[in-house]
Amino acid sequence: MTVVTRFAPSPTGMLHIGGARTALFNYLFARHHGGRFLLRIEDTDKARSTDEATAAILEGMAWLGLDADEPPLMQSTREARHAEVAAEMLSRGTAFKCYATQEELQARRELGEEKRQAAKADDLSDTDRAALLSEAHDLLAPFRSPWRDGAPAPAPDTPYTVRLRAPDDGERVVEDMVQGTVRIQASEIDDLIMLRADGSPTYMLAVVVDDHDMSVTHVIRGDDHLRNTFRQVPIYEAMDWDIPVYAHVSMIHGNDGAKLSKRHGALSTLAYREMGYLPEALNAYLLRLGWSQGDQEIFTREEAIAAFDLEGIGRAPARLDLEKLGQINSHFMRQADDSRLLGLLGPLLEAGGPLSEDEWQRIKRALPHLKDRGTTLAELATAFAFLKVKRPLDLNKNARKALSGGGLDRLAGLRDELRRISQWTADRISGTITSYCAAQDLSMGQVGQPLRAALTGGLPAPDIAPVLEWLGQDEALGRIEDQLVQAGQ
Repeated sequence: MTVVTRFAPSPTGMLHIGGARTALFNYLFARHHGGRFLLRIEDTDKARSTDEATAAILEGMAWLGLDADEPPLMQSTREARHAEVAAEMLSRGTAFKCYATQEELQARRELGEEKRQAAKADDLSDTDRAALLSEAHDLLAPFRSPWRDGAPAPAPDTPYTVRLRAPDDGERVVEDMVQGTVRIQASEIDDLIMLRADGSPTYMLAVVVDDHDMSVTHVIRGDDHLRNTFRQVPIYEAMDWDIPVYAHVSMIHGNDGAKLSKRHGALSTLAYREMGYLPEALNAYLLRLGWSQGDQEIFTREEAIAAFDLEGIGRAPARLDLEKLGQINSHFMRQADDSRLLGLLGPLLEAGGPLSEDEWQRIKRALPHLKDRGTTLAELATAFAFLKVKRPLDLNKNARKALSGGGLDRLAGLRDELRRISQWTADRISGTITSYCAAQDLSMGQVGQPLRAALTGGLPAPDIAPVLEWLGQDEALGRIEDQLVQAGQ
C-alpha cells in the first residue's frame, strides 16, 4: 500500500499556524513512508472562499517548503462527482430525499430550547419537569428525518435535500492513531445533509468523496474534526469504500493554556515570515508542538522525515512558546548560508535607504561573526547599524563623554599608530592597540572606550579589533579623524 496523505484547508482566511502544523505532519508522514502528499483547497463555501485566501495558503505552503506531489485540487471543480455519489447512495437506499425545510428545523430547535427553559421553573412537579426535559431532549437530539424510511413526498414538486441514512443503533467505534479508541452511540449521529436543496454538495459528502478518489490512506487533521469522523465513516460504509486511518491531533493553545488567539501572538503563517523567522525554524518548532522523539529538540528537514511517525504525537494540547521559537530561529540563522542570509536581511538593512557598495562590503565581512546577534532577522539587522551609519557620526551621551578630555588625546595617538598598519586584519589591529597601550602605560579601557565611541557613535558593537577590520582602514580612520577634527585636534 502506498501511503497517501492530504492537507485540505478552506480558503476563507489565512493559513493559521495550526493548519501549517497539520500540513507539516501530513507531509512528513508521507515522506517518511515513501508515499505521496497532496493538497486540496476546500472552496465549496462560495460565500466565504476567496482567491486572496487561496493565494495566501499556497504562498505559505511554498514558503515552508511543503510541496505537494500534484497540483492543488480545487474542490469546487468536483461538484458533479459529489452529486453522482449522492445519486448512487439514493439508489442503494443508504441515502434518501428529505423534505424538511430549514424553517421547520429551526422551529424544532427553538421549541426544544423553550421546553428546556420551561423545565427550570420553580413551581413544577417532578413529573412535569421530567416530561418537559424528555420533550426537549427529543427535539434537540441529532435529527432523524421522518422520510428516512422512504415516506412519499408531500407533493410532487416539493424541494428536497439528500440526506445520509445514519446508522440506526448500537455503538460506533473509531480507532484513532492519536486519540486511541473513541466510542459514541449511533443515536448521536444525525441524518446529515449531503446535497442541499439547490443541488450543491456539503462539506461532509465532498470531503469523503475527494479523499476516496484521491486514494487517501491516512487522514491527519485537528481533533476539532474528531466528531465529524463518526458522521463521515458511514458514507464510506454506504459506498463500500475502504476507510482511511484517522489521526486527530490536539489543538495548539497559548502559553497560558487557553485556546490560541491573537493575544498570544501572530496566527498567520506568513506573519511569522514578516516577523523575521526562517521557514526551517518554524517547521522545526511546529514539529515539536505535540510530537517528540527522545530528547532531541531541533530537527532538520531530513532528520524529521527519517524520524516522524504518528506514535510520537501526544494527546495533550501543545502550547505556543515564542521564546522557544526564537531560540530555534537563532540556531537556524547561525546555520544559514551567508549569501542566503544576506539576501533575507537586505530589505531590512535598506529600510532607511539604499546602501553603498562600501557599506555592503562591510556587512559581508561582519556577517559570519554577527549571526548570533538576535533571535529574528529583524533583530539581527539592527546588529549591523554601526556599520552603516553616515559620517560624521551622531554620538550618544555615553560616546560624547568617552571622547572628552584625555580620551581625545589618547585617540589621536592611537590614530597615528593605526595609520602605519600595512595589513588591515583584526590580529594586526589588536596587536597595534596592545602595543600602544603598553608604550603609553594605559589600560585597554582608557583607549578602547574613546576608540569605540568614535567608531560606533555609541551603537552596540562586538570586540573593537574586528569592528575596525570590518569597517576597513579608510572608513575607520575617517571616523576617528572626524571626531578629532570636530574637537579641534
